[in-house]
Amino acid sequence: MVAKTHQQKAVVITGASAGIGRALAFEFAARGYKLGLTARRMEVLERVRDEIRTTHPLAQSIELQRLDVDATKMVGPALHALFAALGGADIVVVNAGINEPTFVGKGHLTKQTNIIQTNVIGAIATVDAAVEHFLTRGGGQIVGISSLASLQGIPGQGAYCASKAAFSMFLDSARVELRAKSISITKILPGFILTEIAPNMHKYPFVVSADKAAREIVSLIERRVRNGVVPHFPWWWMRPVFGHIPDWVWAKMM
Repeated sequence: MVAKTHQQKAVVITGASAGIGRALAFEFAARGYKLGLTARRMEVLERVRDEIRTTHPLAQSIELQRLDVDATKMVGPALHALFAALGGADIVVVNAGINEPTFVGKGHLTKQTNIIQTNVIGAIATVDAAVEHFLTRGGGQIVGISSLASLQGIPGQGAYCASKAAFSMFLDSARVELRAKSISITKILPGFILTEIAPNMHKYPFVVSADKAAREIVSLIERRVRNGVVPHFPWWWMRPVFGHIPDWVWAKMM
């Protein structure tokens, strides 16, 4: 059943064709939100829309927009077109991101710069467009999907860790800057989530499905928390350890 209390709220999700973004789209639909979904692959996005409508027949208000956040100059125009199609957005979830193993001095510079471009520059461009929109509407909520990897350097994941640390700091700065503008910022730090963004994720401890993660994330968004860790257990309690794990521990894992 669609939650009637949310029928008039609209949420925009970047990177909604797969992984956490896709799962969030289904969860928001189940709770009665209007959806604005973006991704690079329009044909995949259309399949996601059709699956949502099949699963949640009352969730008919779904707008799509092709968006490659790497094309920085196109991020603003594409998102503003989507905001207009929705009649305005209340929440923008900055989720689009990439990851793959990269190793220092192994000829992976192109991979490393691609990760930074998508996860930092593309994310910042998305936040910028969302803030422009919310300033005209008198407020709104930005949700940034960062990572627990933003707190800890991990061998073979240097570019990804750096990208998420940079995005986290940008969100923290924006929160202070926008506090008087009725624009709230929620930063989400996922732990091990079973998606295609990272191979062999099922081998890691405390891994959860994207659907379970999405349920927790949307609940945190609705509570308008400043910071959330998903899954809450055990990572919220282990969070202070991140950034202090000795190098020899990682050396044994390599």
